[in-house]
Amino acid sequence: MPAWLPGIFWMAGSTLCLLAAVGVLRMPDIFTRMQAGSKASTFGLAFLLIGTALDIAEGATVARALLIAAFIMLTTPVAAHAVARAAYLTDVPLWSGTVIDERRLDQERVAASVEADGAANAEPGEPPLGDVR
Repeated sequence: MPAWLPGIFWMAGSTLCLLAAVGVLRMPDIFTRMQAGSKASTFGLAFLLIGTALDIAEGATVARALLIAAFIMLTTPVAAHAVARAAYLTDVPLWSGTVIDERRLDQERVAASVEADGAANAEPGEPPLGDVR
């Protein structure tokens, strides 16, 4: 195997990790910061692990690198989604340049249909349904 091939993966991985760090520092709100941090760092780490597996080229090392990459690729997006959902539900402010908040529109539509169904099916004197999240 050529000696320069792992170096290419290491340079690509290092560049993506650097871009993730810059994105976390430069993006305006938590949602865009998490997108930059999770995507770029996940792929950056995957490239670093591929470069390491190619450089060492032993069965045990390649297996470990693949398992680590699979674990990171499975857990980082789920964790980012959970943090973003928690931030949204606790009313963390969106960036002032945000054009549309699709989740809010969906919530308003669901709340309106639940309220209409609740009012139609409610017993006399029963209060309407509360906030739906």
